Amino acid sequence: AAVLLRCLGSLLCLWALRLPAGPSAAARGLDVASYRERVRAMFYHAYEHYLESAFPYDELRPLTCDGQDTWGSFSLTLIDALDTLLILGNVSEFQRVVSVLQEGVDFDIDVNASVFETNIRVVGGLLSAHLLSRKAGVHVEAGWPCSGPLLRMAEEAARKLLPAFQTPTGMPYGTVNLLHGVNPGETPVTCTAGIGTFIVEFATLSHLTGDPVFEDVARKALKALWKNRSDIGLVGNHIDVITAKWVAQDAGIGAGVDSYFEYLVKGAILLQDKELMSMFLEYNKAIKNYTKFDDWYLWVQMYKGTVSMPVFQSLEAYWPGLQSLIGDVDNAMRTFLNYYTVWKQFGGLPEFYNIPQGYTVDKREGYPLRPELIESAMYLYRATRDPTLLELGRDAVESIEKISKVDCGFATIKDLRDHRLDNRMESFFLAETIKYLYLLFDPDNFIHNDGSDFDVVVTPYGECVLNAGGYIFNTEAHPIDPAALHCCRKRKEEQWEVEDLMREFYSLKKTKKFTLRRPSDPGEGESAKDPEDAEKAGEKRRENSEKSSHSLLSCPSQSFNSKLAVLGQVFLDNT
Repeated sequence: AAVLLRCLGSLLCLWALRLPAGPSAAARGLDVASYRERVRAMFYHAYEHYLESAFPYDELRPLTCDGQDTWGSFSLTLIDALDTLLILGNVSEFQRVVSVLQEGVDFDIDVNASVFETNIRVVGGLLSAHLLSRKAGVHVEAGWPCSGPLLRMAEEAARKLLPAFQTPTGMPYGTVNLLHGVNPGETPVTCTAGIGTFIVEFATLSHLTGDPVFEDVARKALKALWKNRSDIGLVGNHIDVITAKWVAQDAGIGAGVDSYFEYLVKGAILLQDKELMSMFLEYNKAIKNYTKFDDWYLWVQMYKGTVSMPVFQSLEAYWPGLQSLIGDVDNAMRTFLNYYTVWKQFGGLPEFYNIPQGYTVDKREGYPLRPELIESAMYLYRATRDPTLLELGRDAVESIEKISKVDCGFATIKDLRDHRLDNRMESFFLAETIKYLYLLFDPDNFIHNDGSDFDVVVTPYGECVLNAGGYIFNTEAHPIDPAALHCCRKRKEEQWEVEDLMREFYSLKKTKKFTLRRPSDPGEGESAKDPEDAEKAGEKRRENSEKSSHSLLSCPSQSFNSKLAVLGQVFLDNT
């Protein structure tokens, strides 16, 4: 009950509560059920063609009806789409895919992988699927959710990323070789979002497995960014992880920075962490002071606050949704409506939009079916019931089907001006865009649970409340049940306390010394060999556990020629 109350008390559960309805969608002639079914059909058109034409490659190439590996050769679309299957109610396919992934995915491969993308898509997708497995009818092993094959896969993938965090600052490299670690000569320049987008997945891993290393490295990297903010409270978008010197000093809320701010808020909610929330609120003040103009957010020089790029980027469209999570709904709606006008102008959001000119930016006219504006609409509709938000969903369905749909799936829109297409369907289309659209049109989905329904699960550590709502989406839209973090709270320190009590009990019952071995901590040396040493060691651990267990966070970066590189003047886009 305490866990349930904790979950229901979180900010995220507040937006999930069913609020009084405003003007009905029907009053504007929008058939919600019909659009929900159209979104479902969109999913299966893309998903089935991925299975037929692209699996086991990472992504579908919809114009040529074949596949390609993009982020590491993980059958990435299958992992990314897994929890969407359950949200659409397809438990049988969810169960089948779980078996396929267990048999077919191998992380012990000689592949250079993006630390950021592997975390949000692979680790996040596997963690979400693990926590939803029981709800999907998968036979879970004893000890679930504190153990299970998908959890072990997520942990294995995350451990492959840990070498990237071994830097003087604790901020990670952007790329790691899954077999050999960080390559010699790897660039030390990483984007800010890459350094601040681990706390959700890594803290969840630490709480479920009992190994604090994941949360520790995530917090360390996150705090390193905080430490290196400018005097006016802003951060740039690329930093050298060795020297902590800012390489690109443009500050904003979009590409290269975005999910850092997102994870401060979501990490604060997930972990009930006041420090993370206070960090975000301080950033929020600086963002409002220096980057906000007429409910738009511009790019400014991080040390001076002077405008450097008067552009809106499509990735910034997550911001109204994030504002809704901290209760700033009025400002969120005003900014959302600005972004919606751009969608109406082009039938999608161009990657860059010049605000003063009211038009696209050269070589940034594309729309790769990104989810961010739809994501904000979903959050804000839960908070306001404003039918305008459903109208965005309607427009998204109509635009994507008209412009992007092809025989083998949905293709990236290369240019919104003439609707030319590109031969790629990113995995986030099924993980995020379709998911948020479906949830916008499905008010009774289990994801929107207001706490009136829940499951009680017996774990090795006692009873645990799950599926009560308040799901926290990682930045790839993989939902994490916050209550699950309290199911496996028996940490090693607590286990050692029990062992110490057992040792003391046996020492009273027996005349000879009783030795109970336990694994040593990294750098701690051998375990105690007798009850007296064990008691001292136990006291030391208890003292340490009473101190703040919070450490630091980190985020990955992408290659220089990536389309997410913010400034062409700084990072040449060779594509």
